[in-house]
Amino acid sequence: MTSRTETAPSGFTASAFWVREPGHGEIRPVAIAEPGPGEVLVRTLHSGVSRGTETLVFRGGVPESQREEMRAPFQDGAFPGPVKYGYLNVGVVAQGPAGLVGRTVFCLHPHQTAYVVPASSVVPVPEDVPARRAVLAGTVETALNALWDLRPLVGDRVTVVGAGMVGCCVARLLAGIPEADVTLVDVDPGRAGVAERLGVAFATPEDAVGQRDAVVHTSATASGLQLALDLLAPEGTVLDLSWYGDQRVHLSLGGAFHSQRLGIRASQVGVVAGRSRRTHADRLALALRLLRDPAFDVLLTGESPFADLPDVMARLEAGRLAALCHTIAYPEDSCTR
Repeated sequence: MTSRTETAPSGFTASAFWVREPGHGEIRPVAIAEPGPGEVLVRTLHSGVSRGTETLVFRGGVPESQREEMRAPFQDGAFPGPVKYGYLNVGVVAQGPAGLVGRTVFCLHPHQTAYVVPASSVVPVPEDVPARRAVLAGTVETALNALWDLRPLVGDRVTVVGAGMVGCCVARLLAGIPEADVTLVDVDPGRAGVAERLGVAFATPEDAVGQRDAVVHTSATASGLQLALDLLAPEGTVLDLSWYGDQRVHLSLGGAFHSQRLGIRASQVGVVAGRSRRTHADRLALALRLLRDPAFDVLLTGESPFADLPDVMARLEAGRLAALCHTIAYPEDSCTR
């Protein structure tokens, strides 16, 4: 699936963020064709940086064996670069079918000021969901898929290890289960305030309580995955949402892993988990409806203009910019003929 850019005939000129090579980003002009039948022209309002995955892409950490699996829906180029990557985009339909023109929509599109895609690739944002909050739709969709994989029960004791974007979204959805005992664990004690606003308990790794029915792991570290296993009650399961890229993960499985019949299961948003009657579009639309919850605003921790995105990505990858979801704001004159 590709957007009609780069080789498109003359119509509009927009701008896009590219990883030129590992560790170096740039803004490039792109040509966009007039939308054809069944297509929409979207002018971007906000995009979000999916910090874990996008910083991994920015540093060139996608393993060669996973480069096809890691392709974003409207990616241009190839890993490690040059590549145009991203998937948290909210904009307004400027041209297209009458029922969509003027609507705010979410699309799994990279950071680009305007783009043309099939109308079926955009999902209208509910009127009571702010456009900036809607950039979290892709992350909430991942969390929703995780809960469909996990199938938690009323009253379950569940810990989420890793208070990044995905972990926080998982924790908030778990908090809606009646009588669920949910704890968010992170090495940064400053995330306690985030957990409070999400309606869950908080602990640092050394203070985390064990005997949990399930643990969701999102920290993308071997130590986090080991902690997740160590917190399980007998016959409990770790659901691992982390993407490790080219990092090797070493675990100690010589203790309770076998005697207590513990399990590790992967969850990945590319497949609609356990709900074959639901489509990807159904799942994304539900994620957008879940974003009516204002508690998710705590994840929006900073904003920069589109022109600053190369520097923003470099600072995020280097750890010099503290953020959960850093959003990008786009100029009104984002697309010209």
